[in-house]
Amino acid sequence: MTQQDWWRGAVIYQIYPRSFQDADGDGMGDLKGITQRLDHVARLGVDAIWVSPFFKSPMADMGYDVSDYCDVDPTFGTLDDFEAMVARAHELGLKVIIDQVFSHSSDQHPFFEESRSSRDNPKHDWYVWADPRPDGSPPSNWQAIFGGPAWTWDVRRRQYYFHQFLPQQPDLNAHNPEVQEWILETMEFWLEKGIDGFRLDAINHLFHDAELRDNPPDWRPKSEPDYKPFEMQYPIMSKNQPETLVFLERVRALLDRYGATSVGEIGEGHHPVERLMEYTAPGRLHMGYSLALTGAEFTPEHIRTQLEDMFAGGDGWPCWAFSSHDHNRPVTRWARYGASPEAMAKLTASILLTLPGSICMYQGEELGLPDTELERHEIVDPEGKAFWPHVKGRDMSRTPMVWEAAAPNAGFSQANSTWLPVKPPQAERAVDTQEGVGGSVLETVRALLALRKDPALRGAETVFHDVPDPVLAYTRGDKFLCVFNIGAEPVHLSDLPLGEAVLTIDAEAGETLCLGPNGVWIGHTA
Repeated sequence: MTQQDWWRGAVIYQIYPRSFQDADGDGMGDLKGITQRLDHVARLGVDAIWVSPFFKSPMADMGYDVSDYCDVDPTFGTLDDFEAMVARAHELGLKVIIDQVFSHSSDQHPFFEESRSSRDNPKHDWYVWADPRPDGSPPSNWQAIFGGPAWTWDVRRRQYYFHQFLPQQPDLNAHNPEVQEWILETMEFWLEKGIDGFRLDAINHLFHDAELRDNPPDWRPKSEPDYKPFEMQYPIMSKNQPETLVFLERVRALLDRYGATSVGEIGEGHHPVERLMEYTAPGRLHMGYSLALTGAEFTPEHIRTQLEDMFAGGDGWPCWAFSSHDHNRPVTRWARYGASPEAMAKLTASILLTLPGSICMYQGEELGLPDTELERHEIVDPEGKAFWPHVKGRDMSRTPMVWEAAAPNAGFSQANSTWLPVKPPQAERAVDTQEGVGGSVLETVRALLALRKDPALRGAETVFHDVPDPVLAYTRGDKFLCVFNIGAEPVHLSDLPLGEAVLTIDAEAGETLCLGPNGVWIGHTA
């Protein structure tokens, strides 16, 4: 593996800046706070950090609505703070990947303010504008992910503008060559700051159908309407356009000049991962950030199917995640499969860190944090506000990182209150309660990350074994046999090629392999 191929099989640790560490005492995390805590990340043994948006933003969607792509929001600090964070990460041997959101901007971005001012200004076609239908309705049936139509009427232009998320997040018109040049220039700005790559948010939303043709109904049979209309369409016109693949070749050429990497968010958990291998084919993105394993199902058959489908018939490269700032934490989401939260945390970490492909691990996953139970008045996420109580939003996985159990706000902040609260079920799993404790979730994750340094676990070669449910078993690289009990009852197995054990959790091997509830056996093949 060359130095430029470091990303292949790598483990990338996602940092959500608002919730990682508060250095200035205002109740929200910041870049200086990240720098202070990078030693913890480096000790884990990951390869890189992915830092979610820290750019200037009115925070309608917690920074994914950007009003200045080349500056730091005062909430998080300054450009000098960013450069200091990058320098410290590099000192510790960590690569730095930053989020970029080019599908849309904030409605407070100067480009959009100019674009909406008239139909003939220099930025008039930098966003997606369209006339109403004769009856005054929107130009297409496209729906927004956060609820309602994906079109909002603007009285100044007397046209609709397109937004795939909030109305405060108007879509940029990537069909415009000037917009494409601006995207590349923005990426180069950060590459010159010394970063090692980008996580490209919602990259398959970058282009829309230029003719604004309607989306067809979703192909899935339904007994009743979904909780939001977006899920009732198959969005083949509002995203995943072939022009995206062409533009990604220009992105890749820029990244190759700097020796930088890319991971693109592609697809949703509720739809198939559309053409992920096309997005990560040679000359395009390096990795595709897959959400295929962030749904409610956690069975051997589901995991095997997703992995086999992903690697079938293509040279692309997936980047798996079990959780993120947008998804419930595994310990909570898959609790019904677990014997206890701690057993489930170790099991999910063991599976995630032995998967073929690259890995994203979300902050707090190394502690086995569960979702935080929040009251309605504590919710700040626009999705939670819109769909409560059926969907409580994403704040439950965004509450602050916990460092010292007995400290104010579990060591996250000295403020009297924090942007989201720290509650006892999270604080009692703080880093200092697990550091150096044999068998803790934290020490188990460190051991797994040390094991993953072996090239056999960083490659793609995987052979599945036919074993009874609820057991998942595969050989990685003709070297490691990985066996997992995705169930809360003990199981006994025979006829597996067991060699010397390397890492076990509630497992014993003799004439048969005995796995306790959520037991794990990882060892050499016989």
